[in-house]
Amino acid sequence: MTATPPRQDSGKPGRLKKNLDSDGIKDYSIFKSKLGDPNKEVPMNESRKEDEISAKPLTSVMEDYLEAIFDLDREKKVVRVKDIAKRLDVKMPTVSSMLKTLNDRGLVNYEKYEYVELTKDGADVGKEMRRRHEVLLKFLTGFLEIAFETADEEACKMEHTLSAATLNSLTEFMEFIQECPRAGESWLNYFREYRLHGRRPEKCQARREAFSREFENQIHAVDNSASAEKTHKN
Repeated sequence: MTATPPRQDSGKPGRLKKNLDSDGIKDYSIFKSKLGDPNKEVPMNESRKEDEISAKPLTSVMEDYLEAIFDLDREKKVVRVKDIAKRLDVKMPTVSSMLKTLNDRGLVNYEKYEYVELTKDGADVGKEMRRRHEVLLKFLTGFLEIAFETADEEACKMEHTLSAATLNSLTEFMEFIQECPRAGESWLNYFREYRLHGRRPEKCQARREAFSREFENQIHAVDNSASAEKTHKN
């Protein structure tokens, strides 16, 4: 489990990047399977043991290590074993053992007592895990108002299991809530009130009427703008 690096957080949903998931791996499940593809070609001079190691799929623990190294690499000039141990709250011999495994799989460059560097594949996995974590954390804290510590821990678990399609749908749902005329901050405020007080038919009716008036005003504004533009062109 890789916690979010310390940072200032307003606790508000904030605006999502329009193409938030374009920065990640298009289909991580496919990418991940290729890293552990038992049918991939292996040079003849590599041992059968190395072949078997590389054919095994990535585990969630491996992904956590790669995410932690990715985060540390952005924060520090060099990444050391003790930095990883502190970030993941594990003992240094445990880190060294995992780094050897990741090194054998071509995901990090590591020699004992030396600094740790991610390979391109390792960096891709680390970046994707961080992206997934941030999307899920934003949803849990900003939209569902889960306490940050709890949300951070839950995001750590969820980031390994969601498919790319599900994560993209979740991202689009958050964008919809913030951008759609029937959504936005007021929509989130209503949801907050619903959680506190439950369903109130009179409130729902009043909000339906308010939304109807607001929507009609928006339609009129669009029509007037279009008319004005057409008149200007003529």
